[in-house]
Amino acid sequence: MRASVIQMNQGSDKAANLDQARRLIESAIAADRPDLVTLPETWTNLGGGRDARRAAAEVLPSAGGTGGPAYEMLRGLARAHGITVHGGSIIEDGGEKLFNTTLVFGPDGAEIARYRKIHLFDITAPDGTGYRESALYGAGSDLAVFEVAGIRLGCTICYDVRFPELFQELRRRGAEAILVPSNFTLQTGKDHWEALMRARAIDTQCWILAAASYGAYEERGATRSVYGHSLVVDPWGHVVAKCSDGTGWATARIDPAVTARVRAGMPLDQHREAARAWVAKAAT
Repeated sequence: MRASVIQMNQGSDKAANLDQARRLIESAIAADRPDLVTLPETWTNLGGGRDARRAAAEVLPSAGGTGGPAYEMLRGLARAHGITVHGGSIIEDGGEKLFNTTLVFGPDGAEIARYRKIHLFDITAPDGTGYRESALYGAGSDLAVFEVAGIRLGCTICYDVRFPELFQELRRRGAEAILVPSNFTLQTGKDHWEALMRARAIDTQCWILAAASYGAYEERGATRSVYGHSLVVDPWGHVVAKCSDGTGWATARIDPAVTARVRAGMPLDQHREAARAWVAKAAT
């Protein structure tokens, strides 16, 4: 399976963001012929405050229903090109709360997975800037997995990457690759981005596909920046594809033979089960 991670520099203009995403996806398809493309976190909106986020939000349809502009664009691209489109995440209008939500569409345009971000980004950065995702967004509670070309993939979003137990549960559910669409801040990204993605690949023995937003955006009169460096990591922890600065994409071949070889040589799942049994016995 060939997969392309798309790197965007989105802002608060939703129509412009949709146009940028379409152009990048179609360019990646033309150049690299991927089976799967994946977008960054909240690629329909970054910045502009609460009003801009609410304006960008879409009410998601039930199965087979008609959705908003971003929903229909993703579905249309999947169908038109006969590929799987992992829509990073968009802002879902859930009524009282918004949700940071992943949508995945199969080659026939059918929605095959939906995931709401579980871990919300409520932190204070080293420079004192506060981020309070929970002030506007609700948290999800359900995991999501889907298949492309016989490979099982798990869904996460950005801050989820700091919680390895979530990734371990996706591995237990059969994941061979895990997607991490992100808006990593420049401050956290420069120190933690690659280290975290490689760590989750190593401790789950899964491929990590992380499409990220890059560059500056405006938030309530202040300029903020996101780190970018979209990448693909193999199950041994090697970065096998990576975007440079700016917009673009990186493509890698996701080889299940590599996954099988890594897992056979170092059978972490068997060892982990033995450790769990020991802990359970010690607790009694």
